[in-house]
Amino acid sequence: MRLLIAVAALAALGATPALAALKKGDKAPDFTAEGYQAGKPLHFSMAEARKKGPVVLYFFPAADTQGCNIEAKMFADASDQFKAAGATLIGVTAGNLNKLASFSADTEKCSGKFPVAADPGAKIAKQYDSVLAMKPNWSDRTSYVIAKDGTVVHAYTKMDPTEHVSQTLGAVKALKAK
Repeated sequence: MRLLIAVAALAALGATPALAALKKGDKAPDFTAEGYQAGKPLHFSMAEARKKGPVVLYFFPAADTQGCNIEAKMFADASDQFKAAGATLIGVTAGNLNKLASFSADTEKCSGKFPVAADPGAKIAKQYDSVLAMKPNWSDRTSYVIAKDGTVVHAYTKMDPTEHVSQTLGAVKALKAK
């Protein structure tokens, strides 16, 4: 009976979206990370990206997993809209780092349209409090919109990948309208 209760509690915890620790108005930590775009290595700097305008930073649990593939494809399909709104798009993961290069180039995933960065040991995810409760060395599914001045203007955490693009694109468009 105790085992059944423990399993039910863990299932409920996994089904409940966590709240992103960084809230609207918080200062987003700057970071640098190695990653890939279209299978080619790159170095990403949050500080440098912010100089160009807002940054959409989305954390995803692991490259080449079902939900992350869906989310990456949705961000890739909307990448021109983010660019038109003046936003830089970056995905960051702590999971399946050995698959990140191919994930970045795959036409059914990122399609080479935006960079994805590796986060060994979830160090960046921890700064943003975006660590998966069930696997603390993996990233949670959290999306942030960060203004040019480094202020968080939008945060959204939910394991369902289907609303992250509409949430962040809406926030970027609202920021541009100001």
